[in-house]
Amino acid sequence: MNKKTRKIIVDIETYVILTLGAVIMIGPFLWMVATSFKLPADQFTHTVIPNPPTLANFQSLFSFDLNFPELFLNSTVISVLSVVGQILTCAMAAFCFAVVKFRGRSLLFTLLMITLMIPAQVTLIPNFIIFKWLHLVGTSVPLWLPAFWGGAFGTFLMRQYFLTIPRELVDAARVDGASLWDIFWSIYLPLGKPALSALAIFTFQGAWNDLLHPLVYMPNVPNTTLTVGLAFFQTQLTHGGRFTVLMAGALLSILPLIIVFFFAQRQFIEGIALSGVKR
Repeated sequence: MNKKTRKIIVDIETYVILTLGAVIMIGPFLWMVATSFKLPADQFTHTVIPNPPTLANFQSLFSFDLNFPELFLNSTVISVLSVVGQILTCAMAAFCFAVVKFRGRSLLFTLLMITLMIPAQVTLIPNFIIFKWLHLVGTSVPLWLPAFWGGAFGTFLMRQYFLTIPRELVDAARVDGASLWDIFWSIYLPLGKPALSALAIFTFQGAWNDLLHPLVYMPNVPNTTLTVGLAFFQTQLTHGGRFTVLMAGALLSILPLIIVFFFAQRQFIEGIALSGVKR
């Protein structure tokens, strides 16, 4: 067997394995989509294509006390504000760690990375006490305000990408009289769009799918997020045999994530790929 034939066989095996993996991963998603368009009597059938398809399950979402539009709006507002907060604060912190030279920079960055080992549950009670003292429990502020405090993961991701930008751009801008803010805003931020897109997708997904923090700070339906609302009504829907309605709600809940990734997938992949490249 020559080298070319061996390479073709290896490629075929690789594509087969990847295809099988993709089928396994996309299978539950296809079942969810198919079930959301099925009639309640057909919800346990093995057919992938509903016969006949129906939109009654999506209409039923608005007939419950769930108040689906308000839950959807709450999740959208919280997720968007979280994305804005993380992009601004993490990008500025990453610029300082990557470009600005100051005493103790390496030590401070190391301490920041150590915070990645601290679970979010550890800081839940202290944060709750603070927001309780500020009379913000029961509002959406505790869910998006911490995003404006920065984050270790976002700072690390942006710093690794900023390190790939040639230092000569900074020196040239300095010669032209540009300040650090001008360099950050006019050079690094536009060039950092791929990493910013990756950070935005991660942050949006985390805020949208978060169940613990909304359950602590906004437990009352319908003044909460979509994840808490669906979890609250999950028992009612499953015990009533309404899996089709539950799947319809799940499909609508992940639709924004699919849309965000669809429009930013190229920048997302580029940002992840280049953030691991060391200058």
